[in-house]
Amino acid sequence: MIIDVHTHIYPDKIAAKAVAKLEACSGIPAKTNGARDGLTASMKESGVDYSLLLPVATSAKQVDTINEEAARTNATAKETGLLSFGGIHPETDNYKEVLRRVKESGLKGVKLHPDYQETFFHDIRYKRIVAEATELGLFLMVHAGEDIGLPDPIHCRPEHVIEVVRETQSDKIILAHMGGWRLWDEVQEQLPELPVYFDTAFSEDFIQGVQGMLTPERFVSLVRALGVERILFGTDSPWSGQKEAIAWLENTDLTRQEKEQIFHGNFENIIGL
Repeated sequence: MIIDVHTHIYPDKIAAKAVAKLEACSGIPAKTNGARDGLTASMKESGVDYSLLLPVATSAKQVDTINEEAARTNATAKETGLLSFGGIHPETDNYKEVLRRVKESGLKGVKLHPDYQETFFHDIRYKRIVAEATELGLFLMVHAGEDIGLPDPIHCRPEHVIEVVRETQSDKIILAHMGGWRLWDEVQEQLPELPVYFDTAFSEDFIQGVQGMLTPERFVSLVRALGVERILFGTDSPWSGQKEAIAWLENTDLTRQEKEQIFHGNFENIIGL
């Protein structure tokens, strides 16, 4: 089984426009059309059993719509293979009520993107969301490190994560992009002892046109430093190809057991289908 914990799609009516805009900002060509049918076609071609959608709320007024759609997606997950987290924004005043509804709707987590939401991760508003979500048993998938399509500053660095975890006592944070995109030396130095999880999305050096990505050797070293039991397979589709990401990980020197843990076992143990 293969579970991709980091994917994005856009509504059919705006997918082409959204993908074109993001391609222009990042310089990275999309590997699907950015719509639901593009992702499901990629899953079929690649042998991915489930993909987790991570919707990003760029304003507080989007949150309810995002979470209603996420709940509808999860309701048909067994048929489609598509799962979804919900979304929340740091300016969501009624964050406790929103998170309670997320929990009651059966969603297992929410996506936070400090760069797109223009808020540092150690801001009190994020700390409140993290604390409440953790209390409810919800996971928080957090964009960490640089974002290829956005300028500085970096809104989520390892030191921000350390502060948030220490103050909230959360054990439900998943740091995207192996803990901090292109901050991997800092990640390895600062985060091995922290009770957080990591996904592999958009970190591998098979992605062309991007400098500073992880070689297979550096990836294996980082996985073992952080603990293989805390690593979840993700791609950032449509910005990385699922088929290519699977082949790349298969060709690393990780053991068969370690690969199976990353591809699906850790997700099943940590989050559950």
